[in-house]
Amino acid sequence: MTREIRKTVCPHDCPDTCSILATVEDGRVLSCDGDPDHPFTQGGLCHKVHRYAERIYSPLRVLHPMRRVGAKGEGKFARISWDETLGEVADHLQAIAAEYGGEAILPFSYGGTLGLIQRKAGHAFFHRLGASRLKRNICDTAAEEAWLATYGLNVGTDMEGIERSDLVILWGINAVHTNIHGMHFVKRARHNGARLVVIDPYRNRTARMADVHLMPRPSTDAALALGIACVLIQEELIDRAYIEANTFGFDAYKREALQYPPERAGEITGVPPEAIRALAREYGRARAPFIRVGNGLQRHTNGGQAIRAIICLPGLVGAFARPGGGALWETFGAFPVNFAAIEGEDLQPHPTREVNMVQLGDALLTLDRPPVKALFVYQANPAANMPDQSKVVAGLSREDLFTVVHEQIHTDTVDYADIVLPATTSFEHADLYRSYGHYHLQFAHPAIPPLGEARSNLQLFQALAERMGFTEPIFKRTTEELVRDLLAVDHSYLAGITYDRVVSGDPIRVNFPRVGDPFAAGFGTPSGKLEFVSQRLVARGLPAVPGYVPAVEGHERKTPEFPLQLMTPPSKDFLNTSFGSVERMVRSEGKPRLRINPADAKPRGIAHDGLVRVSNRRGDCLLYAEVTEDVPPGVLVAESIWWAKHHPGGKGINQLTSQRLTDLGECSTLHENLVNVAVAD
Repeated sequence: MTREIRKTVCPHDCPDTCSILATVEDGRVLSCDGDPDHPFTQGGLCHKVHRYAERIYSPLRVLHPMRRVGAKGEGKFARISWDETLGEVADHLQAIAAEYGGEAILPFSYGGTLGLIQRKAGHAFFHRLGASRLKRNICDTAAEEAWLATYGLNVGTDMEGIERSDLVILWGINAVHTNIHGMHFVKRARHNGARLVVIDPYRNRTARMADVHLMPRPSTDAALALGIACVLIQEELIDRAYIEANTFGFDAYKREALQYPPERAGEITGVPPEAIRALAREYGRARAPFIRVGNGLQRHTNGGQAIRAIICLPGLVGAFARPGGGALWETFGAFPVNFAAIEGEDLQPHPTREVNMVQLGDALLTLDRPPVKALFVYQANPAANMPDQSKVVAGLSREDLFTVVHEQIHTDTVDYADIVLPATTSFEHADLYRSYGHYHLQFAHPAIPPLGEARSNLQLFQALAERMGFTEPIFKRTTEELVRDLLAVDHSYLAGITYDRVVSGDPIRVNFPRVGDPFAAGFGTPSGKLEFVSQRLVARGLPAVPGYVPAVEGHERKTPEFPLQLMTPPSKDFLNTSFGSVERMVRSEGKPRLRINPADAKPRGIAHDGLVRVSNRRGDCLLYAEVTEDVPPGVLVAESIWWAKHHPGGKGINQLTSQRLTDLGECSTLHENLVNVAVAD
């Protein structure tokens, strides 16, 4: 027996993008540990990935191509060969394109892997087909629009340098669950004397660590940020020299902010006015204040402008110019790779329609001219993850919809497939990874051979292209050639970073400052400055100055029928639905729970651990009550997304979420849901 250590990378939708040391014996992964040589992750690994072998070898692993033999939703399949599979899929896609046009085919993929090659591997194929284009907007496009409108570049302060900060604000991010290696640097800053402020509507594990925890009502963060700005401006706790030299539109922003004195901001947010004043004063007097912005903030109908309101604060005090200060959301802008070379947009025979993935339910049920007749799902689990789940499931249940699912695990979505294709895990194929929480690239070689008959996305779409007679050179490119294409850019961030360097498998830092102003060379906005007044938004007829607009399903819109606000943030044991197949994670999480304040539970006769039904006009689901003061009255919290088949009653939390879009970026509004709750029948 031969035992060795293979270096690989976590592929999951998490900002940490950990480097992994996998112990492999005779082609089998025995264990996974963190890589101590990675500058950001420093040998750490979350407990989910530490036990990743249990996911690779799950009894729910899809190992062979299969064809449906029962009704849709039953999950009954018979094994077939790859040759039969490729022929059947190609025949169906060609027939649908011939009868209805290519736009009747809808690809559906998202964050099952963040590897740059495998994640993009299907794009050229579907462009060549003339398929509908999927707008992959479920997660972060509101914040992206806000960040670009304000800063112009999707970069921020490096967390490796925040140990110099004296005030760290974690705003809308339960980092103990979702950014564990970032928390390592937060702890360093605290060791050096920094204070930690957490802003989150409920008391989670991160909030319990804070020196100060503010609990604004869901969907009111913009008002809180403007209240802080009002105090900073009124009390002259601003850096006028920085504002004059590095910002645009201050006077208009000042007029908006002064409309939100702490009393008004407190009335909107539920945060006491004195707490708003205290935080504003601490922020304005800090030597190097740093704000870490979470993803959940944006998932409200007013989420884009809320992000804008928050990230204007560093501009008031000149935080970016102070080592350790500034703000961070994501780091994707530091990796300007050449996606155009591998996506094959030039293969489109003509412009095609776009379908927002957030509105998949409506697309499957109501889209016409043409209707969606084929759905091709890979690296996604829409039956569980997409909002308005009853509509999504109704669409997936259509007998006239040809559905192909390329998957590693037998998920909820697999149950509705006509054809199921076995997919490799990241341990079984090569890929190049960037991060959205740090500034390192890393290439991963396969650690083990593919299990069963599993194929990577790249192998699958190249085989389908060949079967369908597509002869363009892009369908013959090797992984090495595609990585070389990605890195063939003339940009200072990637200067000197080549395939020959990354192929070592070691993490490589892009050319971005670890300490110092990330915008020292200027902001990427039209003015070249931080824009309080966004010229990008002006050009589109959108509000140019961030303000507060009540959310469509915010606390101002509560009714006697639906008087409670429901949020659905991440848990420690799952990452969306990716670890629902790992028995240990399911046991650790326990069961689908709903956190409810005693003031809301008592009049409804709800007891701790009792089964309750949460409902609104979109649907309902069953959960087990966790009666706790950790959530304020009027707010419910259901952490994570359990597979529907793991819920009592077989319906998941996304029965309650809507297909409504955000104010900027057409993102999802998953945290904005008015509901009611009662003891289950």
